[in-house]
Amino acid sequence: MPITSDLRTALRLAQRLLASRRSRRELARRLPSVAVPAPGTIEIAVYFADGPVNMYQVRQWYAPLAELAKTHPVAIIARSPGTMTTLIDESPVPAVYARQVVDLEHFVETQAPKVVLYVNQNARNFQMMRYGRMWHVFVNHGESDKMYMTTNQFKAYDYALIAGDAARGRLAEALWDYDLDARTIAIGRPQADHFAGAAPYPDDDRTVVLYAPTWEGDRGAAAYGSIASHGTTIAEQVLASPRHRLVYRPHPRSGVLEPTYRAAHERIVAAITAANTADPSAHHVHDTGGELGWQLADADVAITDISAMIYDRLAVGKPLIVTRPVSPEADVDERGYLSDANWLTAADASSVLARIDAAVGDAAELAKLQHWVAQYFGDTTPGAATARFQAAVEWLLERWRTVAAESGER
Repeated sequence: MPITSDLRTALRLAQRLLASRRSRRELARRLPSVAVPAPGTIEIAVYFADGPVNMYQVRQWYAPLAELAKTHPVAIIARSPGTMTTLIDESPVPAVYARQVVDLEHFVETQAPKVVLYVNQNARNFQMMRYGRMWHVFVNHGESDKMYMTTNQFKAYDYALIAGDAARGRLAEALWDYDLDARTIAIGRPQADHFAGAAPYPDDDRTVVLYAPTWEGDRGAAAYGSIASHGTTIAEQVLASPRHRLVYRPHPRSGVLEPTYRAAHERIVAAITAANTADPSAHHVHDTGGELGWQLADADVAITDISAMIYDRLAVGKPLIVTRPVSPEADVDERGYLSDANWLTAADASSVLARIDAAVGDAAELAKLQHWVAQYFGDTTPGAATARFQAAVEWLLERWRTVAAESGER
């Protein structure tokens, strides 16, 4: 077994090396034609040091950033060639390639951004955070009750933009000597204002079930993924029903560490193909698209793992079922919404159709959801969160001007 494991590791490393070389060659070919922002024009920078596999984290901010760019110039800083190539194709704001620290230095010297936003806790964030004379602001890539949301790394940033009262309560309990009033600003979920896109199936009588599991996790405490424990049974039940339609949207990293997890994912994908072949009117979907919107807004019921997807769906205010992790090591914080969630255990997965049908018509469950929507996101009136995000940026810029003036700078 150790030899087999070592061979798999070596194969993965070789594949990554080849992919990296291809990405660098492709970027070298395309980069000369990419417009470079004029010096001194970028006020807001989004720093993203990850590779393409984690692009979902920055994609969630595309629409709010595009809206913000109407009043303040915005650019995304990419450190990975594969990420930069992808951003060239799809980013709604300019992308800047800074592979090496010297490239970051050049960007800071020529652009002097006032605010830098961070969507994750990549260790390479510190290569950007060493620069002063700008606000370093953690915005995250989603709202959830994962332990990731209360890490002491919050203290490394000047400010954090958080969703609402639930996030504030988590941080207050977890972090020592952290001034929430001074260093956090509640903005809700501005991405939810831009949930859009046409569903790729007809508007018919089928109950649409969104199954959006997370990946297997890189340690026991974060083993929230349900594909291997619940997922194949959920898919089997929904795909076999003529009354239901499955939209399967797995986390992009599903199966990157565990072969059994990847195999379960591949069985679901194959089952979707087979079900659509047997009944072309079913229109089941294996969703790997970059945009997140119609999936959350259109589904009659969503089934998710413990992940940010819970809270994106929660903001929609429609029926939601949460899978209970099977790993005894999984760190489940049940003090917030998860204390009141509609849980689905692996043992109950075989009766998932009954659970789905009950959730659709349960008035009490829907009323309970509305309570938690307010607790997590505050005012979810369309446009309200976007307005709060933009107001937070305006405050940060004004604060920058005040401190710069006090320091004798311009």
